[in-house]
Amino acid sequence: MLHALAVGLALLSPLLSPAQAQTQTQTWPSRPVRIVVPSPPAGGTDIVARVLAEHFSRAFGQQFFVENRPGAGNMIGIESVARAAPDGYTFLIVASTLSLNSVLYKKVSYDPIKDFAPIMLVASAPNVLIVNPAVPARTLTEFIALAKQKPGQLTYGTPGIGTSPHMCMELLKHMAGIDLQHVPYRGTVPAMTDVMSGQITAMFGTALSTRPQIDGGTVRALGLSSKKRSNAMPSVLPIAEVGVPGYEATQWYGFLAPAGTPPEIIARIHAEAAKALKSKDLLDKLATDGAEPVGSTPEEFAAHIKDELEKWAKVAKAAGIEPQ
Repeated sequence: MLHALAVGLALLSPLLSPAQAQTQTQTWPSRPVRIVVPSPPAGGTDIVARVLAEHFSRAFGQQFFVENRPGAGNMIGIESVARAAPDGYTFLIVASTLSLNSVLYKKVSYDPIKDFAPIMLVASAPNVLIVNPAVPARTLTEFIALAKQKPGQLTYGTPGIGTSPHMCMELLKHMAGIDLQHVPYRGTVPAMTDVMSGQITAMFGTALSTRPQIDGGTVRALGLSSKKRSNAMPSVLPIAEVGVPGYEATQWYGFLAPAGTPPEIIARIHAEAAKALKSKDLLDKLATDGAEPVGSTPEEFAAHIKDELEKWAKVAKAAGIEPQ
């Protein structure tokens, strides 16, 4: 019954007078607020959402709760927010799949630009290019030279077509002018296992998944996918610094609301998100994932989404990745 009442109020909200709407904005939040995560619990997106929810609950004196809605390449959860009432009681924490889905799928049930009000690019996490230690390339420059000597003969693994590690490598291939053979796996672990055993040559992986193997000497790190160096892996230099200028491909976590959410609410929750990004709790949890805070303005995040769409559309076309 409570759910039906909430839905009814949401449907009536567009009929409110300007004075009534302003009063609602001033008293926001007057009931629990939902933060949708379009992926399962325990991942990087979920970690960010739960820390922010705790902070917002304390700051606003109202419950903010996380609702995990995974499925269909994150599209189920993302669409639910795109169709939600823009009243400040539904938000979205999402990874870079927000942009990638529009490049990789023919039928996407939301517009990543028109259907959302960007609030903040919260954090970003680089991927790490690793190779089997027996590969006769100790640096990225040597790896690129080796790939050019053996076009199509070196292999690389990914957790699947269209994943962040896959697109990272396709961008490297495009920018460095090399040809590698793609071997998609069902997850990171089997791909990592085959890099360590020498069944495949290389792969991109998160700092969290690759660091134990790098430290143990079972794989060799050649470069980071971020433009900046990472506190999580200070000894690994960015690809842009060691062979491919301008290269950048990171997994990111963004905070958005449905399009039409009152700007006053956007401003208030953005200010609190910025405070949360300075908390030790969030910084520590981001560090475990190899991620670092960004804390952009809404305008900067909007520009970032647009740039990501354009960049990955070009990479997908160059790689011959047909929308599914």
